[in-house]
Amino acid sequence: MTPGIAFERELVVRFGHCDPAGIVFYPRYFEMLNDLVEDWFSQALSMPFAQLIVERRIGLPTAQLDTRFKRVSRIGDRLRQCLRIERLGGSSLQLAVAFNGDDGCRVEFAQVLVCTSLDTHAPQPLPADLRAALERALAHAQETP
Repeated sequence: MTPGIAFERELVVRFGHCDPAGIVFYPRYFEMLNDLVEDWFSQALSMPFAQLIVERRIGLPTAQLDTRFKRVSRIGDRLRQCLRIERLGGSSLQLAVAFNGDDGCRVEFAQVLVCTSLDTHAPQPLPADLRAALERALAHAQETP
């Protein structure tokens, strides 16, 4: 694991990610980002989105998303997706995410997720078990040599 990174994996750019110009159609990056965050919650935090949303009625919508497109990606490219926790608040968390290719960063995101009640859609504090999982991930990422 890369130092400071809470979750990382490799993704192969597929035909379905690309537009007629043969490069990743930019909205697909947002879908890739969402998939990455969902998989991080399930695989690294042991907090599957299905459980949070369906059973516990907890939402984690994106409240802010800043994006920088740096280089194009083409079918067959391998992207290293790296997710870092930048800030953990009372009801929100800020993530820094980069998708890197062999030639450097392709796209980077600064994303703020807010914990909400799916019944009222109002912000609420992060549940204690979710906060504990996020704190463990943050501590582990900071310890990684």
